Amino acid sequence: MQIRFANEPEIQGWNELIDENPNGGNILQGKEFLHLKVRSGWKVRYILSDYCAFAVIEKQIPALGKVWYCPKGPGIGTKDELAKLLPELTLFAKKNGVFTVKIEPELDYTTDLSDLALIPTTPIQYNYSTVYVDLSPSVDDIMANLNQKGRHAIRRAERDGVTVKKVEVNDENCQIMYNLFLETAHGAGFAIRPPEYYKAFYDAYAEQGRGQLFFAYFEGKVVAGAYAMVQGTKSMYKDGASIRERTAYGASHLLQWHVMRWAKEHGSLRHDLAGVPPIKDIKNPDHPFSGLARFKTSFNKEVTQYVGAFEVPIISWKSRLWHTYIEKLVRKLYFKRHHESYY
Repeated sequence: MQIRFANEPEIQGWNELIDENPNGGNILQGKEFLHLKVRSGWKVRYILSDYCAFAVIEKQIPALGKVWYCPKGPGIGTKDELAKLLPELTLFAKKNGVFTVKIEPELDYTTDLSDLALIPTTPIQYNYSTVYVDLSPSVDDIMANLNQKGRHAIRRAERDGVTVKKVEVNDENCQIMYNLFLETAHGAGFAIRPPEYYKAFYDAYAEQGRGQLFFAYFEGKVVAGAYAMVQGTKSMYKDGASIRERTAYGASHLLQWHVMRWAKEHGSLRHDLAGVPPIKDIKNPDHPFSGLARFKTSFNKEVTQYVGAFEVPIISWKSRLWHTYIEKLVRKLYFKRHHESYY
């Protein structure tokens, strides 16, 4: 098969196609996630090759041409597959007016890609370093396999009266979740998207029966929330937030336990806790996300880190100009105007 754009029937069955990739597919290569990017002015392009199916989102940059971004892809399984794909991708992208392609292959961070024509860049997706939980055993064995700290927190929350419920993705619950976001973001110092983005995201997966919003309650009050999605045999904890006042120890742990049980019931064998500091900083108390590191490694101490992100320079001088100067300015201006991430 020569590299080409997917046809309409292939696009209709896109999620099944990417689940067949060497890396087992990725939720952020799924149609629901990609369609959200249309709201921000991106165009989705679905591509098939001999090595994998992958999607990119596209924007036109004045005086330069088109930029492609392949979130958490392409879905190759080895460096050799990536090396074979790159020349084909380069020619194909050039024919379609593209000057640079940003990729995020899921290859172990120890993989040496220095001999490939790639420019290292900053990862867009925060789970280039993450923690997974194996959901293939029985529920009892999953609990037994958790770190002692995680098991203790779950049981303590249950004893203290914390409860967790699956709730509908309606306006009221989305507003409750967004209020939790605001409180969490203020305390942790990170930016969040407008509320409409989250509502659209949650709706897209909930309508397909592959997404669920959860709330944890203590003494009748919502103290934490989480949204999770399942695709194929993988699941992902997309969003989580909690009140800053610690009224119930372990509420977020119990919440995540319910998320994992729901994900397993829906076919997941591997649950992504979606982002921790890189391995070199995982125990650094001064890292801005050290709290996330402590929470997520309480389920599994092993951190999985990928190689990160790279620019594939389709037109070398334009790609380097974009990577070195223009992209930073574009992202800064976009955030100032729209108060959300460019990508």
